[in-house]
Amino acid sequence: MEKKPCVASLTVKNSYVLPPDTNSYGTLFGGKLMAHIDEVAAIAATRHARKTVVTASTDSVDFLYPVKEGDTIYLEAIVTWTHQTSMEVFVKAVTEHLISGERKVCATAFITMVALDENKKPTTVPGVYPESEEEKMLFAGAERRAEIRKERRKNSWKMANAFGTAFPWNEKTRL
Repeated sequence: MEKKPCVASLTVKNSYVLPPDTNSYGTLFGGKLMAHIDEVAAIAATRHARKTVVTASTDSVDFLYPVKEGDTIYLEAIVTWTHQTSMEVFVKAVTEHLISGERKVCATAFITMVALDENKKPTTVPGVYPESEEEKMLFAGAERRAEIRKERRKNSWKMANAFGTAFPWNEKTRL
C-alpha cells in the first residue's frame, strides 16, 4: 500500500451556530462540538483509507473559547499518523464572528479511527507522511500519543470489568 501525504485527507466543515445548538448561556453545547469533531474526523479518515471507518478513541477535547450563537464553527481535520488498521486524526475547531471577522481556535482534538472491511473487521490502511512543519510536529508526537491511548484503553477495560452494568454503590438503583 502506497503512503499518502497528510494533506490528502484534509477535510473542512463550516456550520452556523443556531439557537437549538446552544445552552442556556447562548454558547454551543460541548456535545454538539464533539459531534462536529467526530464527523469531520470520520470524513478525513475515510478519505485517507477509502474504507468505512469507526471511532475507536477520542483524546481529551479541551474547550479553549466559547462558541456563541450566531457565530460559525469551522473545523479542519487531517490524518496525522497511521498504524496497521488505525488512523490518528487531528481536528482543529475555530470559532468566527462573521461581522467582526474575529477568529479563535476554540478546541483541538485527536481522534483514532479504525478502518473496516466489507465484513466489518479491522483492515489495513495506507501509511501517511507529513510535509509541512505543522504536520511534522503532529507526526513526531503521534507514537507517544498512541502509547498513552493504549494504556488508557487498558485502564478503561479494567474499570468496565470492575463496575459491570450495575451501580454497586446503591442497591436500590440496580437494573
